[in-house]
Amino acid sequence: MQSSTQQGPRLAVVTGAAQGIGKAIASQLIEDGFDVLIADLRGAAEAARSLGSKAHGCDVDVSDPAQVQSMVDLALSIHGRIDGLVNNAGIYTSLKKKPFEEISPEEWRRVFEVNVEGVWHCCRLVSPAMRKAGTGAIVNIASASVAKGNPLLLQYVASKGAVLAMTRVLARELGESGIRVNTVSPGFTLSDGVMSEAGQREAQRAGAREARALHRDLQPGDVAGAVSYLLSPRAGMMTGQNITVDGGMTMN
Repeated sequence: MQSSTQQGPRLAVVTGAAQGIGKAIASQLIEDGFDVLIADLRGAAEAARSLGSKAHGCDVDVSDPAQVQSMVDLALSIHGRIDGLVNNAGIYTSLKKKPFEEISPEEWRRVFEVNVEGVWHCCRLVSPAMRKAGTGAIVNIASASVAKGNPLLLQYVASKGAVLAMTRVLARELGESGIRVNTVSPGFTLSDGVMSEAGQREAQRAGAREARALHRDLQPGDVAGAVSYLLSPRAGMMTGQNITVDGGMTMN
């Protein structure tokens, strides 16, 4: 990422940032001094207005490469560069737990289109601008469920495992251009989507608190703090790494 001595505005693109974890990340990055392009399937402009003049909104389906290219073009029109990319957009809360044999091919494909192909499209279309600048940082949001092998959500867990693998390959391919690529893997987080189903999720929430070394709920801001670090010069020699943020439920 940029060194602390570099001048000029910095821009970060955060997908899936109209609410929840993504919006918390965007808010933290604005506090860190970034301008932020909030990208989401819907509601991006409203979220940007709520975060002030350093936030910009863009509605985008990350599974559509043409829409992702338009997002990149808009980002470049703001400051002429893209310093950070956070791939947070993904399908999770709308999924219903079920045995893997009952997952339809259509559901499987849609989860991978967004959770995996969406990350790929964003990385491949943002990376030319980062290569040109000779610097940049990408953070992909995966999930602590990959390490735990959570049952009954194979489509989701498999997609996030692919994101972890993709991160390692991209770190090696982009490293020679001065671009760092890392992953943050949150545990069960009280995002807006989760809280909209608070009654149905209370047992899961209580179980997660009990299983953690730190017995409290995981908030979107906890995830945002890890992303903030990875986009900062303080993480200048970190690439290809995965930071798990789940209160010590999973330990490496």
